[in-house]
Amino acid sequence: MAKGTDLKIGLALGSGAARGWAHIGVLRALEEIGIKPDIICGTSIGAAVGAAYLTDQMDELQSWAQKMGWLGMLGIIDLTFRRGGLVAAEKAFGRFDNERSNVLIEDLPLPFATVATDLSTGREMWLRDGPLMSAVLASAAMPGLFPAVRRDHHLLVDGALVNPVPVSLCRALGADVVVAVNLNSELSPLGRPNGRGKSDGVRAVAAKVPEPVVAGGDAGSPAFSHLTSQISNWLGRKPTRRTRFLADQIDDAQAHKPMPNALEVMAGSIDIMQDRITRSRLAGEPPDVLIAPRLAHIGILEFDRAAEAVEIGHAAASMLRPSIELALRRA
Repeated sequence: MAKGTDLKIGLALGSGAARGWAHIGVLRALEEIGIKPDIICGTSIGAAVGAAYLTDQMDELQSWAQKMGWLGMLGIIDLTFRRGGLVAAEKAFGRFDNERSNVLIEDLPLPFATVATDLSTGREMWLRDGPLMSAVLASAAMPGLFPAVRRDHHLLVDGALVNPVPVSLCRALGADVVVAVNLNSELSPLGRPNGRGKSDGVRAVAAKVPEPVVAGGDAGSPAFSHLTSQISNWLGRKPTRRTRFLADQIDDAQAHKPMPNALEVMAGSIDIMQDRITRSRLAGEPPDVLIAPRLAHIGILEFDRAAEAVEIGHAAASMLRPSIELALRRA
């Protein structure tokens, strides 16, 4: 797609943990419609995907993400918390510890920057030079999951704490038109039974995405709910005090969901935090085009749903082609 020679397009890739695989789909769609960013800024998972794009490792990242699954996630867990987080960062990013990633930010083909948070002062830190991998690790150091990163005498954690969608950073680097990607536009904390509920956001791809199988039929699965409903109905048809009591117990168990575990509470809390901060920052620093894939049905820790997230991101960006073209014409 043609654009003015002096017009710079900035791409702001937002935070969202496992939802961040949608950025891969967004970048694929932008390439297909002829949109090539001149500046890329990322927060958290957005920084990681942006770095992969600029080091020509998108194919490797997508393949790794879509093959990871829960067994792969277990392989990077550090249950001792001895490194300051649940996930061992060197295992999570070890696959990308190569000569393409071990470069300086200033040597990348396009201007690139990430957002991190100074754990000591709470200040927003813009990482615009120095080693690429340490900048990505610092920006993605989600509290409780990834350990903090020491860089230039600062102890840095996830940039989502201060600037989840780095529109302001794109502007600061000279972008004339900013296309931003917000992965947290549909907040639904703890509203996803086992993280497997469907929403309107996936109806368009439902035919291509198979229903997940819940091994063992846990209390939140559709199979379990259907089975208990059948048993309850059958018991209710037996007009004895004992069967009536059993039916009531099953109905009560279905009506009262179990308390969320520690990880679900942490994930839901981060969801709320990111949503509130994102709303505030975007209100004061609006982009020219906002891509908001409908990803609330995917929990921020559900890294095994990469294929679904990529497809939703691709669809969301493709639908906004007219808006992007209009923004470029107006600039």
